[in-house]
Amino acid sequence: MGSRGSMTMRKLDQNKALVLFSGGQDSSIALAWALARYDHVETVGFDYGQRHGVELKARQKVRALLVETFPDWATKLGPDRVIDAGGLRDIGETAMTHETEIEMADDGLPTTFVPGRNLLFVVLASALAYRRNIGVLVAGMCEADFSGYPDCRQDTLRKQMEAVQLGMDTDMSLATPLMTITKADSWRLAEEIGGEALVTLVNEHSHTCYRGERGARYDWGYGCNDCPACDLRAKGWTAYRAGG
Repeated sequence: MGSRGSMTMRKLDQNKALVLFSGGQDSSIALAWALARYDHVETVGFDYGQRHGVELKARQKVRALLVETFPDWATKLGPDRVIDAGGLRDIGETAMTHETEIEMADDGLPTTFVPGRNLLFVVLASALAYRRNIGVLVAGMCEADFSGYPDCRQDTLRKQMEAVQLGMDTDMSLATPLMTITKADSWRLAEEIGGEALVTLVNEHSHTCYRGERGARYDWGYGCNDCPACDLRAKGWTAYRAGG
């Protein structure tokens, strides 16, 4: 087996982006951010045996409305794929994959934490991007205002991308535009990108609630108004509308 020095690093197209797109608030804003910056944008989602399929349905609605509302993005938005990552469900129970109570576990992490989820998603997305000659991954992870998942941290993702770059011998990079900003600031970012039209689109059609609740409508969107995801979204929306 040759050394890294004997290989020729593959240069990927840095004007193309692949967005890790769940259909949630953060990834919807990240998708709009990518569409405003790159010449060609594709999306990838992951079916990992979630306890509900609401986000997977929201993905297609958000994609369709983004190009309908912002026609200039229509020629930029390329294919969408959903990758089967069901092995995460098979490994063990979490509140994201099974009918388990959403609460804080003994290790100090919420039971919604799926160990290795984002690490796996980055690897799978990187493999797809490599095949598609896409040089930039874009993801909505955030360490400033989140549920405490260790695989959302900037350091974690930087190390993961170092492994990807070495393992694929490529110059692929990861952009995380929401990483260091609050949920309120993410709404402001949406407003900067697409004005009130984008804010309204994300508010109405993205889905964040861990329980998959779409029956109850609040000023911040649909949800159960009880799980940690709804709590973060509600607080962020209130702070954004208050100008705080």
